[in-house]
Amino acid sequence: MKIAIIGSGNVAWHLAQALDKSGNKITEIYSRNIANAKKLCSKLYDAHATDSLDFAASQASVFIISVPDNALSEVAQQAYFPENAIVVHTSGTLAMSQLETANTNQIGVFYPLQTFTKSKPVDFKTIPICIEASDTKTEKTLEKLAFSICENVCFYDSEDRKKLHLAAVFACNFTNFMLIKAKTILENEDLSFDVLKPLIRETIEKALELGPENAQTGPAIRKDTKTVQKHLDLLNQQPEIQKIYQLISEQIMKQK
Repeated sequence: MKIAIIGSGNVAWHLAQALDKSGNKITEIYSRNIANAKKLCSKLYDAHATDSLDFAASQASVFIISVPDNALSEVAQQAYFPENAIVVHTSGTLAMSQLETANTNQIGVFYPLQTFTKSKPVDFKTIPICIEASDTKTEKTLEKLAFSICENVCFYDSEDRKKLHLAAVFACNFTNFMLIKAKTILENEDLSFDVLKPLIRETIEKALELGPENAQTGPAIRKDTKTVQKHLDLLNQQPEIQKIYQLISEQIMKQK
């Protein structure tokens, strides 16, 4: 399948390479900064870098818009696609209707449910790809494209995908934020974050194996208010972290 990627950020970086390696042909990489497009093209077999949104002469049949959410509508409206083009976005939270301004009736969503960083390789075979499409034909095309790079294809409408994205923020972004705070507490005392790594791995593995509702441990779930108060006292000089600790401990204590 011939595909054009509009964007050169973290998602586009990994998605373009996964599609390229699976036998699909990436025809163009678009970026407002042509240097970024060229950098991604250098990782691909035979893609062309461009900073123009005029794709009238493109040989691609599928156009994947992978840009920041606040730029999606503008890009979809400004771009010009060939007749019968399929245009999709990769956002977890934006509705498929954001693409209705594009000059095509075949629109959809191609959302890889994963956290991406350019410097960290990912295995797309394990990543769920969430699909939504304006019609059956488009859905079948996107399903075939998804299965070319992964083994887990899911179908969610825009409303369910928003809820999925919300849960993902708790599972990924908020969890990572807690790790940042844990590291801050240790570094403020010249202690190493490395000592926590086995605990972090076991916590995640246990939650996945037993279910997070069955894996909760710690002073709050035991209603050990004395230990909780000692921790709060230790955080007197870090009121923001103290507030987070208190709020989360209170919520854990309310669990049955």
